[in-house]
Amino acid sequence: MKKLIFALSFSLGIFSQTTLAQGGFDIWVMDTQGKGKKFKVLTETANPLTNRPEYDNQPNFINEYQLVFSAADEKGNHDIIVYNFNSEKFTNLTKTSDRSEFSPTLTDCGQYVSAVVMEPDSTQRLWLYPTNFGEPELLYDDIAPVGYYDWYDNKAAMFILGSPNKLIYARGKGNLLEIDEHIGRAVKRRPKTSQISYLSMKSPKETADGSELAIRTYDIENGSTEVLGFGLAGSLDFIWQDNNYLLMARGNSIFQKKSNASEWELLGTINSTTHQNITRMAYSPDLKKLVVVMNRK
Repeated sequence: MKKLIFALSFSLGIFSQTTLAQGGFDIWVMDTQGKGKKFKVLTETANPLTNRPEYDNQPNFINEYQLVFSAADEKGNHDIIVYNFNSEKFTNLTKTSDRSEFSPTLTDCGQYVSAVVMEPDSTQRLWLYPTNFGEPELLYDDIAPVGYYDWYDNKAAMFILGSPNKLIYARGKGNLLEIDEHIGRAVKRRPKTSQISYLSMKSPKETADGSELAIRTYDIENGSTEVLGFGLAGSLDFIWQDNNYLLMARGNSIFQKKSNASEWELLGTINSTTHQNITRMAYSPDLKKLVVVMNRK
């Protein structure tokens, strides 16, 4: 994959897509071993990558050595930050005072880091930030408010906030495919497939631990749908370890299940006196690192 170089300064003394999460969140990182069924998380290696009162959240790996995330300053303004695991340095991809950037990730073409931008009038739309530091571009001027998204075939599948929330796929200008409604915030392309996976808020399964949401997929190419069992009670986020295994968290514990299995397997628990409740995760098979976001106690 094309290597990206970023060279602006960022101090971790410094982040409102206010409809999304705010507050004291930090990013933690830990080592992993193996893959697939033999995947292990070495929770004893877990340590904070960021450690400050503001918001550091929504991490995504964009290549084999760089992580992007959304970070807030003391005034509540959010920028896209890049962490380089080789140099162990943080740099700014954006530094904007009139808008905030959230949910950064790399586009399919590798030329841009995309982000949900809360514009000066509070409109939330999807923007593209060139990796060569060129001028940012508004991608879909007529689609808002965007909450979360992922990519397939250089087009975005987007969580659109509303009553109800909807999942749409932008085939082209004015050509929007509505996939589902009443969905959760997790929108993830299943690796090496044309499937978009997400959590459905329809017909949750009530358990003693709380509501479990169905994990569904929609195939962009053929329109087929599939249900991959249920998520963990109370959890609103998941990621793919590969195209067969899912990762999810509850509390400080990390779980895995095969897509066609019904039960989740506990992989490990992070012991911390300062942080709790994993809310998001990102995984790099190249670095063999799992990144998680936790609340400050």
